[in-house]
Amino acid sequence: MPDAIRAAAGGEQLSATGRFALTARILVVNILPLAIMGGGLLYLDSYRTQLINERFKLARIEAQITAEALAGASRERQEALLVQIGKEQRMRLRMFDADGLLTADSFALADPAFRFNDITDDDWEQQLARWLDRTVDTIVAAEPVQDYIEPEAQEADAWPELARARELGLSQVRLYDWRDGTPVITAAAPVGLNGATLLTVRNAVDITESVRAARTTLGFAMLLVLAASALLSLFLARTIVTPLRQLARAAVRVRQGRQREVEVPRLPQRSDEIGLLARAVSDMTGALRQRIDAVDSFAADVAHEIKNPLASLRSAIESLPRVDDPALRQELFEIATHDVRRIDRLVSEISDASRIDAEMSRATLERIQLADLVRAIIGGREHRAENEGRRIELSIRGSAANVRGVGARLERVVENLLDNAVSFSPPDAPIEVEIDNDGEWVTLTICDHGPGIPEESRQKVFRRFHSVRPAEEDFGNHSGLGLAIARAIAEALDGTLTADARRDGAPGACLRLRLPAAA
Repeated sequence: MPDAIRAAAGGEQLSATGRFALTARILVVNILPLAIMGGGLLYLDSYRTQLINERFKLARIEAQITAEALAGASRERQEALLVQIGKEQRMRLRMFDADGLLTADSFALADPAFRFNDITDDDWEQQLARWLDRTVDTIVAAEPVQDYIEPEAQEADAWPELARARELGLSQVRLYDWRDGTPVITAAAPVGLNGATLLTVRNAVDITESVRAARTTLGFAMLLVLAASALLSLFLARTIVTPLRQLARAAVRVRQGRQREVEVPRLPQRSDEIGLLARAVSDMTGALRQRIDAVDSFAADVAHEIKNPLASLRSAIESLPRVDDPALRQELFEIATHDVRRIDRLVSEISDASRIDAEMSRATLERIQLADLVRAIIGGREHRAENEGRRIELSIRGSAANVRGVGARLERVVENLLDNAVSFSPPDAPIEVEIDNDGEWVTLTICDHGPGIPEESRQKVFRRFHSVRPAEEDFGNHSGLGLAIARAIAEALDGTLTADARRDGAPGACLRLRLPAAA
């Protein structure tokens, strides 16, 4: 991926993680209803608990006030008070003597002030309400409440709260649950000092009705939130699916190759992950087109470069049977041999050039001392007489020139640069090799004293199969891929390879390899 594309992708990745990121939007749309539902359930549970606690305080106060009013009153007055208070407060009041025996019951003295609901006659709405009550209690893990059951024996000891009030001499309050899910609150209080006790029973239907009304309101709110969440989800899904479909259709057209210039939507107005994906796919498509164009161009150049020696070889071979002159036959044989070597060199160079990108992308970089590598290469060339008598002068400036790279490939770069310098340098002129390290970059410069490279051609020399050789050099000894391969290796190592004029103004060219210094 080119540096510009990497930089753009990195910058857009930062913007995609902002407060309008697609992930955040999805989380909000999905979590908001759940959060409201969970908060509503917790609110209902705390609301019900608060109502019961308030009713507990009220029941204790009522029982104590009633007990004080009953203390010291005559039997007739006590019964009248039990009936009156029971009707006004919709309670059942019972008096027990010191032996725990029932002495007065407001329900027996007058018509009952309230009646428990018979659930056998409930319709489906009430059954549904009770089911919702149980469901909410299960979700919030509410503590179980004992069912309210009238004891068969009307004695004080049959009621735990009465027994405790008689034992401690203090008022007691207890919560029960009727079969229809409504709370039943009982309160026991001592009456006077003679051991008598009072028991009040209230069916707090209003608590259940208040909780169910609040739950109904919450249910309507939840329906509105769910409807809004569904609409937002549909809108969000559309904002995701529509651009993805556009990208998919563009990708299919690119794959099919039916339209040469397929416009992949970049969605510049979107700063979320979809926009990042669209621009990444667009950049990838552009890079793919460039790669395809390069491959097509390379294939055409390969066909052109191989066609010439093949034509010469074919002509020589077809002429051999018709030639009787030994000298001419030897000349044709030498031409055929030269063309075979030229084709072999071309195939080797082409194979090497075609696999550089893939090889370098998989290679493991190692720490290399560039000066030692260059010294070894120069010594080996002198031993093999590859410099054709030219003198190579090496100078090193700065600290140790350590770089990270692949040894075999860096050696190939240096060899190609030296081959180029040897080709253009006069026999009596030296080739200057300089290595400089400024702490950030290590620069290898190879200068010759040849004719130099015109400024308008300093980029063309790095194109594949571009070759302008000296007139005295044998034709076909170079493929025109050397500098192209060298630049490809340099760029794969995050470096550069450029061609410049000599700094001293003398004729000649300088090829400059810059690589990042190793830490």
